[in-house]
Amino acid sequence: MAFKRSLRFFLFINILFIAKVFAGPPFRTDDPIPVSFMHGELYLFSTGVFDGSGKSGIGPALEFNYGIFQNTQFHIVVPFAYSIPKNAPSHTGYGDTEIGVKYRIVDQSDVMPDIATFPLVEIPTGNASENLGNGKPQIYLPIWLQKDICKWTIYGGGGYWINPGIGNKNWEFEGVLVQYNFTDDFFVGAELFHQTSSSIYSNDNTGLHLGCGIPLVNNYQILLSSDVGNGFTSYKHFSYYLGLYHTF
Repeated sequence: MAFKRSLRFFLFINILFIAKVFAGPPFRTDDPIPVSFMHGELYLFSTGVFDGSGKSGIGPALEFNYGIFQNTQFHIVVPFAYSIPKNAPSHTGYGDTEIGVKYRIVDQSDVMPDIATFPLVEIPTGNASENLGNGKPQIYLPIWLQKDICKWTIYGGGGYWINPGIGNKNWEFEGVLVQYNFTDDFFVGAELFHQTSSSIYSNDNTGLHLGCGIPLVNNYQILLSSDVGNGFTSYKHFSYYLGLYHTF
């Protein structure tokens, strides 16, 4: 029974993490700024979580964003996923595909922040029986806001996940991020987030992440973030994001 409870908990964490890591790299909270019209950006990245039950995540994975209209961005993530529990068979393979469109509703002014919506769909292309995907389509409906003050950027918001499937529950995510910009492509930031339970096996979760962007050459940048301690819950773990970013 203990083994079954441990395995069930690991499977929940694995599916939760794989399906919902995609946001504003290297953080979970997103920003409302779409890619400029007829410009694009690429992320080659890996992200994962390590806990007492094992390891899970995605990587290598590719995120592509492109400005298809003014204030409108197309988005897709194609991931290679892995699931490595301590007391069960390991699996690797293609994970769930994410697509979405970010649309900025309000441009920032002296008074108003940038405001955007960024609906996402998680397509169940990963093998759920091997814990490489959710097994059902998921939809995320968020609103994001941002205000820039000198070298500081503050953005945040949240949304509602429609999360079908046996044992799953619809859930909410909210986050806020404070970022200091040394230059346009060199920054450090701190993110505080909260999510409600997404499964009958889980509880609400609140966490704190630190991250940064480090410029390289020719519009390339290193992005990374990780947990600060174990957040504010009893779930003991370590998670990370590491990516190579390019704009064109």
